[in-house]
Amino acid sequence: MSARAIVGSLLIVVCSMAAPAAHAIAEWMLGSEIAAAFHNVTVDGRYADGKPFVEHYRDDGRIEYSENGFHIGGHWSVTAGTLCTIYDSDASGGCFRVARVAENCFEFFFAARTEDDAPGTDGAYPRWTARGSISGRASTCPDGANV
Repeated sequence: MSARAIVGSLLIVVCSMAAPAAHAIAEWMLGSEIAAAFHNVTVDGRYADGKPFVEHYRDDGRIEYSENGFHIGGHWSVTAGTLCTIYDSDASGGCFRVARVAENCFEFFFAARTEDDAPGTDGAYPRWTARGSISGRASTCPDGANV
């Protein structure tokens, strides 16, 4: 085998080892399951970059979001099979497909920026965004709080 072939093979192996783990989805949660799971609970989560966040989904449809001392309110809804978190005067929210990967472990996949665009994937696979569990219950995420 030539040196070029060996280097090329090693590069492929190293790159595949450095790639983030794929998030296998057994099945998306239905809208009714999302509404039941997130009604009046607080979710402790982490984004793909490891940054922690907390969201409280209130009975009245309001949401309270916190991240590193930053707090903002907004509203949440279940729209077209997605969980939408739309923040007051901040465009960083959106609508997410949700997968329950364990009893108290949820993964969130960005699908659309607004409720009007939900689910908005246009046949494309939604992008993995975060993982979280319901506060006050033991997390059952396979790797704990890590993403």
